[in-house]
Amino acid sequence: MSDDIGERIWRGHRSNWVTLDSIRVPGIISTLSRMIIATIVIGALVLWFTPWVQTVSGRGEVTALSPEDRRQDIHALVGGRIEEWFVRNGSRVEAGDPIVRIVDNDPQLVQRLRDERAALERNVTAAEERIATAVRDAERQQDLFDEGLASRLELEEARIQVEDLRSQLATAEAQLQRIEVDLARQSARVVRAPQPGTILAVTSGDRATVVKQGQRVASFVPSGGEHAVRLYLSGRDAALVEPGRNVRLQFEGWPSVQFSGWPSVAVGTFGGRVAVVDRSANARGQFQVLVVPDPDEPSWPEDRFVRLGTKAQGWVQLETVRLGFELWRQMNNFPPEFQVPSGSAEAGSTNKTGR
Repeated sequence: MSDDIGERIWRGHRSNWVTLDSIRVPGIISTLSRMIIATIVIGALVLWFTPWVQTVSGRGEVTALSPEDRRQDIHALVGGRIEEWFVRNGSRVEAGDPIVRIVDNDPQLVQRLRDERAALERNVTAAEERIATAVRDAERQQDLFDEGLASRLELEEARIQVEDLRSQLATAEAQLQRIEVDLARQSARVVRAPQPGTILAVTSGDRATVVKQGQRVASFVPSGGEHAVRLYLSGRDAALVEPGRNVRLQFEGWPSVQFSGWPSVAVGTFGGRVAVVDRSANARGQFQVLVVPDPDEPSWPEDRFVRLGTKAQGWVQLETVRLGFELWRQMNNFPPEFQVPSGSAEAGSTNKTGR
């Protein structure tokens, strides 16, 4: 009853408010309101149901997994003067190929060493003969001493003579061995390649250049070998990385489109797996992580496109979370969620941050 009375009163006064009665809500406002409400609902659903792969990133370069396949410096085994170069920058060499010949500053050194070796060999032979004579004399003195025809002093002097001659023989043999070593070093004056590879750079110098023993004469990169990527991560991120984690890699000069949270839609990136994580930081407080190719992913580019030392960017994949949680974590600067891999010794224990 009261509703009907109110309606009649409103109709009675409505005729006095013509302008207010003519006002209508614009259609665009209604449409915009519906769009905003729909956007909020859809955005909330997207943030709640869309998965996001958390990652930690680092920069580094291409290297070799085995130390023997990395860049090496070739040194002179003996000192002397450079006589001849067999290679130049960029030369391909096989194992045992000559690189440079070094000669001694004294051209008669080898002949003098051979003469000294011959003299020492004669001294050794003579010493052996004297020892044989002294041993026979000592045995004779022993027989005479047993028969009472020689004194103990004469017997001891014969024995001392034998020991003195043996000492002289040992000294002569040691000198002979030293000469043999010096002669063997002369054969090492031709520096050879330790394994197949490429000469990066040679020491600038001609036949007038004198090098010292142990001085670098060339830089050498072995061919083949398994490539890896050395990434550098901060101390906070390195604690979340364990061997076996999947990695997406972007190589310098290789066109790519990277989506760190959705690796399945990335273009131009390559798969890898964490092989080694250093347990100590470098001078800059960063930890080194070695990444090797993932056997389940397409192979990395050829060596001519990705050479040793090529810069690379890597994203180590961690746990999969909701997109809304990831945005909240980023706004609060919390570390990524961490779960110990099943193969780890700490498997079964989970440490989830930011929740």
